[in-house]
Amino acid sequence: MAAFDQGTESEAAIILPFPRSHGNARAVELVRFDRRELSEILRVYGRHVATGEWRDYAIEFGRERAIFAILKRSGEMPLYRVIKEPARAARQGAYSVVAAGGAVLKRGEDLARVLNVIDKPARIVG
Repeated sequence: MAAFDQGTESEAAIILPFPRSHGNARAVELVRFDRRELSEILRVYGRHVATGEWRDYAIEFGRERAIFAILKRSGEMPLYRVIKEPARAARQGAYSVVAAGGAVLKRGEDLARVLNVIDKPARIVG
């Protein structure tokens, strides 16, 4: 049975510790979509992808908001942005759908109802 070559000490990996935070500095909490929210968004997105209307998406998480951008093609401006802003939850609702020009199409506290503005019903062709 052959022995494994352990290498010399000069070939060993060097382990560097992560820098520690100083004082009261806390890690930045980012706003994110949870599994249920992403499921609702992707359900609507998937229907439009199936019809060939939409082809790509991008997700951005920030300190104040999370954005799901819906794109017709990669590299283009988003057709729609689904935005989650917890700071607005008490006043206007945490969710909104914004069109390409910046107009807020719908805002509210129920994501499924807000998404209805971009979820067109299926049409029977024939």
